Amino acid sequence: MKEVTPSAKSAWHARVWKLALPLILANLTIPLLGMVDTAVIGDLSAAHIGAVAVGATVFSFLYWGLAFLRFSTTGLTAQAYGANDLDGALTLLGRAILLAVGFGTLFVVFQAPIVSAAITLITMTPGVEAHVRDYMFIRIWGAPAALANIAILGWLIGLQRVHHALTLQVIINGVNIFLDIALGQWLGMEIKGVALATMISQVIGFGAGVYLIIRIKVGLGANWDVTTILSRQPLLALMVMNRDIFIRSLCVIAAVAMFTIQGAKMGELVLAANGILILFQAFLSYGLDGFAHAAESLVGAAVGARDRTALRNAVKISTQLALLVSVGYVAIFILFGDAIIAGITDLPDVRASVRQYFGWVIISPLVSVWAFQLDGIFIGATRAGDMRNAMLISFCIYLVLMFNLLAYLGNHGLWLAFTVFMIARAVTLMAFYPRLERTTTDSIG
Repeated sequence: MKEVTPSAKSAWHARVWKLALPLILANLTIPLLGMVDTAVIGDLSAAHIGAVAVGATVFSFLYWGLAFLRFSTTGLTAQAYGANDLDGALTLLGRAILLAVGFGTLFVVFQAPIVSAAITLITMTPGVEAHVRDYMFIRIWGAPAALANIAILGWLIGLQRVHHALTLQVIINGVNIFLDIALGQWLGMEIKGVALATMISQVIGFGAGVYLIIRIKVGLGANWDVTTILSRQPLLALMVMNRDIFIRSLCVIAAVAMFTIQGAKMGELVLAANGILILFQAFLSYGLDGFAHAAESLVGAAVGARDRTALRNAVKISTQLALLVSVGYVAIFILFGDAIIAGITDLPDVRASVRQYFGWVIISPLVSVWAFQLDGIFIGATRAGDMRNAMLISFCIYLVLMFNLLAYLGNHGLWLAFTVFMIARAVTLMAFYPRLERTTTDSIG
């Protein structure tokens, strides 16, 4: 590969920042929403805080178990965009929305067994259980719109339409935050208001997403054909890729769900503390994911354009910038962690419990950045099989550590296992990376 000149390197830094910054801002509205959700009911009781944590975990399991709706859409769209196949990119969106609405409708139809299964699997006190039921039976009605929004966001990222992605996220989460306060606090609906706010905001967001799609379609001069969208062979190929990403995503969500389950077994106080600490982890992951998303788009476009130099520059420079920002996260958590905790809850015992385990959150940015970044690289290259295999290995390591460390270290053992899980995700993907680059450069060289 030719040496990158200083001017070319500077141009690549600008290109990555142009993609990453709007995505960082868009992503940060998600944990901000989670913090508002928690703050709205944070002064009521540990049971209320725990119920929101459990409910959010269950929906994460449902929605991000179907994360292939975003991941495969982003990678394939980026490659179509790099190959200048705009009709193909639009067709990919049609297939993704079709699958999203279908799965979302199934969630609504089978909501009773879904809620019952969640409550059966997660050990919780009667007070938490009652609130979880209220939360889930309301929020699940927004499932078709929520999953469609995930697919639309993936398509926008693949097309490098990051400002449109930011607009959509701000609309969804901005409306959600306003309705959280209006319904949850002003109207006194508490946890039911928080759930209703989320459901309504997802429906409004889908309407905004459709509007953006129409505008982009006209601007690109692209067309889609219903017959092509429903074509059997491409749908089967997409489902094979989605199967591998589904297995990978299922492991991630299962890891977080088991984390919540084990915390719940330690009592309402630990459950509430872990729920707040996970918000910090979400704040971190969604922020750093801006660079991972930039890598998805740039790597995918490079593969689609058969450009070896662009592939390597996208990987190198997006990772360097992500590492730099992760150091900033450490500083923010050290300097402002106490203030953020105080803003979330006024309960002294919950605050004390959060501070007891806060050290794990402080080191998390430097540990997690590698896994997030490598995820983005492999998604852009659509290496679903490698992602599946790496995650299965990492998940097994996590399970062994979690069940062995809990008996000796309690909640600290739980956090240690989760931290090693993030390290394992990075190490296993890095082991697959040379083959990714070798086979990709073989195909584009």
